[in-house]
Amino acid sequence: MNSRRTFFAGLFALVVSAAPAHAALRVLACEPEWGALVQELGGPLVEVSVASTALQDPHQIQARPSLIARTRNADLLVCTGAELEIGWLPVLLQQSGNAKLQPGQPAHFLAADFVPKLEVPTQLDRAQGDVHAAGNPHIQTDPRNIALVAAALGARLQQLDAANAAAYRIRLQDFQQRWQQAVQRWSAQAAPLKGVPVASQHKAFGYLYQWLGLVEVAVLEPKPGVEPSVAHLQQVLAALKAKPARLVVHAAYQDPRPSNWLQQNAGVPVVKLPFTVGGSERAKDLFSLFDDTLERLLAATQ
Repeated sequence: MNSRRTFFAGLFALVVSAAPAHAALRVLACEPEWGALVQELGGPLVEVSVASTALQDPHQIQARPSLIARTRNADLLVCTGAELEIGWLPVLLQQSGNAKLQPGQPAHFLAADFVPKLEVPTQLDRAQGDVHAAGNPHIQTDPRNIALVAAALGARLQQLDAANAAAYRIRLQDFQQRWQQAVQRWSAQAAPLKGVPVASQHKAFGYLYQWLGLVEVAVLEPKPGVEPSVAHLQQVLAALKAKPARLVVHAAYQDPRPSNWLQQNAGVPVVKLPFTVGGSERAKDLFSLFDDTLERLLAATQ
């Protein structure tokens, strides 16, 4: 593996040295996971800015003047899509006046367009809460989706920065090899989690559960995006007597009080997952994000 990494590093250096010098491709990522992926695929060829942090609800980002300015100067926009950013991205694009980043343009990249979606509603009713027409947008919790997005994003970088296309191809191949090895390792490590019943504070982990074989038996929110009342939590608690959960999961950006309530009243361990890069001290990049996620889940079920 080390010899392969050395080969790719040497080949990448040779390609970059032969490429014409130019300013780095300026990329604005809506969420930290896509900023981290762009950095993996672009390295020194990209200048990455991220619109949100792991401790912010990605549904509810403010289109601040500084963020509008970064959008105005970007060469590529990388977001989740599937309506995750519907409350703020359209305003950002309109206020920035950056024609390159508008929907339908090559510099407008939506990761969810390249993966199969879960929980696609058969009918839309806003009374059901924060339901997304395109399905669950939290695709980054399954590393297999990251690989699909990487392939499409690598191709888009080559298209937008054709002078450095060879360098992007090399970085993409290197990333995909390292990533597939990591996915195999994670899948083997997570075998004890298959079939474990879990409760979720928010329906944010469907892709993670599908990958690991975890079984969601309860959701604390009465509707997506609606904070649960004590009365509703008591209903969840009653339902869990018939189908007990072994742990309750929430994302790092979420208020943990509903999960903590369930822990106190049902004795169910709470697992705070980083959810994205930066969601914990350990989750500093995409690889450590999944390392930390699995370690937390496994520790809670031992």
